[in-house]
Amino acid sequence: QVQLVESGGGLVQPGGSLRLSCAASGDIISIVAMGWYRQVAGNQRELVAIVSSGDDAQYADSVKGRFTTARDKAANTVYLQMNNLKPEDTAVYSCHASQLIYVRRGQRFKGDYWGQGTQVTVSS
Repeated sequence: QVQLVESGGGLVQPGGSLRLSCAASGDIISIVAMGWYRQVAGNQRELVAIVSSGDDAQYADSVKGRFTTARDKAANTVYLQMNNLKPEDTAVYSCHASQLIYVRRGQRFKGDYWGQGTQVTVSS
């Protein structure tokens, strides 16, 4: 089976930095794109950043210039470096793997997967 496990969330003061990591485990053959989403209770989940297999990254306007995402394709891992954090960045951050192909018992399977989410709180 496939699992996405995030780490790196926590409490930080405004202007501070955090780095999130998300590692996908399993007999993975390929992943088209990996990205980060965030959600505040009562609001819809929003895309923060996404990076394709060709390392083309896109960002939400609200985080451009402050957040950077990158993939380690060999390790099936995606990172989100968050700098100059603001209170409005407070949310649960979840990673997402798009069109992930893996092998199980000699068969190939394809699907989209989510991590469990990690809390980021920006507060003084």
